This record gives sequence, structure tokens and C-alpha cells, in this order.
Amino acid sequence: MTPSLRLIPVFYLTAQMLCGGAPVGNLWQTRLPSWPTGCSPALAPDGTTYAGTFGGQLVAVSSGGAIKWVFQAGREIKSSPAIGPDGTIYFGSRDWKLYALTPQGALKWAFRTGLWVDSSPAIGAHGAIYFGSWDHFLYALDPEGRLKWKFATGGVIDSSPAIGANGTIYFGSHDHDFYAVSPAGKPAWKFQTGGAISSSPAIGPGGRIYFASTDGFLYALHPDGTEIWRLRTGGIFGTSPILDDKGRIYIEANQLLIAVSPEGKKLWDFGAPWWVHSSPAAAANGTVYCPYPWQELLDFGPDRTIEWTAIEKGGINGSPVIGPDGTVYFTCADFMTAYAPSNAAPPANSTWPMFRADARHTGRVQHSPAGSTHS
Repeated sequence: MTPSLRLIPVFYLTAQMLCGGAPVGNLWQTRLPSWPTGCSPALAPDGTTYAGTFGGQLVAVSSGGAIKWVFQAGREIKSSPAIGPDGTIYFGSRDWKLYALTPQGALKWAFRTGLWVDSSPAIGAHGAIYFGSWDHFLYALDPEGRLKWKFATGGVIDSSPAIGANGTIYFGSHDHDFYAVSPAGKPAWKFQTGGAISSSPAIGPGGRIYFASTDGFLYALHPDGTEIWRLRTGGIFGTSPILDDKGRIYIEANQLLIAVSPEGKKLWDFGAPWWVHSSPAAAANGTVYCPYPWQELLDFGPDRTIEWTAIEKGGINGSPVIGPDGTVYFTCADFMTAYAPSNAAPPANSTWPMFRADARHTGRVQHSPAGSTHS
């Protein structure tokens, strides 16, 4: 049975691109200093968005679309930024460092690791910052940038960690293992897959953990690390799942967007003409925004009929972010774009409606939706 939802592959839009049907509009588009790397923009409560570029710039864009400041790191920034409760912006760079900047763009500190930092940082409830490095370690820092501990694995860590309600940190490694580590840095358990894990896990109601492996499976685990189910997607990239308010899981796999029931059954898939490397985002009204490169923008109604189509001129190169007012932010070509859907709605009332859980990219479960029965 087809779920009741609205599926929107999101692209770089202008009002002139509209082909018919419901109106499409942009609030603004801002050209960045260099091409974005595919990291997802983070959104601060004041409407400022932050994104990294291949030129090693971390760019702050105001709520009106003006560039506020640019911070230059030593190499490209593949890590999606995360915003702390005091407004501090954390992000990694391929210059082997994790950075902390003030909301004004000043350097607070930089912590050096042994190799590239592509992993997006997660921020714990008490301010600890967790992230992985290509040097095979997961790091935990305090808000002042001091090392609390580091945890060794047998491979590169470009998986971005996720933090459960009890503070447990979950992440994958290229050694094929998925790990659970306590807030004190002690191993809780590990789960072996058949391939490298670059996917950032999503945490569902009841503490369920969802992640993908390059062995081509989407996995669902209990909080104790026991397997609930696995579903073959065929995906060979490190794309990351998200959840809507019905507990359904959405993940991009190769050239498909796949919708999965909480019980692990594939509900449907929708194809793209090119490889997809980003994650979708779910809104409270049932809309799912899907980054499909080099394609049209399609708006599917509840019965999956196309309500309108718009033509794009450049593929999205990062996962979209939904603001509290329903504005959708994403990078496309060399632009940051703020898109105002005609049916704008805030993020879905789920534990993980978008990449890194929320618009600030904390990578942490913030709440458990009321009335949820999926455990």
C-alpha cells in the first residue's frame, strides 16, 4: 500500500523555472566563495546558515542571504558543521583539525588529529564534542577543545556519530564494525557488517539504531546491539537514513530513494538518473525532500501523482535542512539557497527527521515523539 506522503526531489530553483501547478519560490540564493563539498548546511536559531567548501572556507550566511563572514581553514571541509548551545560552530577539515568558531567567525580553538576529519561532529547534552578521523580514532573533546578520550578502531572513521538518549555514542568504521561507546569512552558493544560503514546512524523511537553499510544492507539494531532486521538496498555509498513521524525510514541507495516500514519492509522506491550521495529530509506535513542531482523537481501528492514539475540547472550537493518555519536550505552548484515551499511545514515530529537529527546538526536525540509506538 502506498504511504500517504508528499515526495519532493529538491533542486536549485528560480521562479522562472516553474512548469505548472503549485507555486515554487526562493527566498534567496547566495553565491559561495568556492564550490560546496556536499556537506549539509547547519542552521542557527537566528537564521544564520553555515556550510563548508572545497576551498576550505566555512561560510556564514545571514537569514536574508548575505554573507556575514568567511573563515579559512587549511584544506577542504567535507564535515557538516554543528552548532553548540552557545552558538559555537564546530566542524572538521582535511587539514587534520576540528575547529571551534564563535558566532562572529573568530577562532576559539583547533584540535589536531592524525589525518583528515570528514566526520561531522556530534554535541552531547553537556557540551562534549564527538567526531571521527581517518586516523582510526573516535575523539571526545570538552567545550574548551581539551581531549577527554579517544577510542581506537581498525579503520578510517568518516561516519558521523549519533548520540542516544542515554548518552551512548554510535558510529561506524571502515573496519566493517558498527560501535557503541559510553560517554566515558568505554566500549559497550560492536556489530559486524560485510563492508565499510560511512553512514551516519539515525536513532528512532525506543532507541532503535538505523544505519547502512557498503555491503548493501540497511540495518536496524536494538540499543543493546542485537539485530532487529536487515534490508538489502544494494547501496554501495555511505548515505544516511532519516525517519518521518510514522517511524518510516528513508534512505538514498545508488540511484534510488527507498522508503522502509518500521518492520523492515520496503514500501516503495523512486529512481534518479544519477548517483545520489545525500540524505532526504522529512517535514511535519508528510513532505519528504529528496536531493536528486541532474533531474527535474517533482512534487508527488499523497497518491504519488505529480502535482508540478520544475527544471533545475545544477544538482544538489548536500542534504537539505528544514527550518522551524518550513524553509528548506541546501547547497546547489556554488550557491546556498533558501527555498520557501508553498506548503511549508516544520520538520517531522520524529527523533531523526533530517541528516544529523536537527537543523543545528547536533547529531543527538532531542526528544521522543509523543504517542509513538515504534520500539
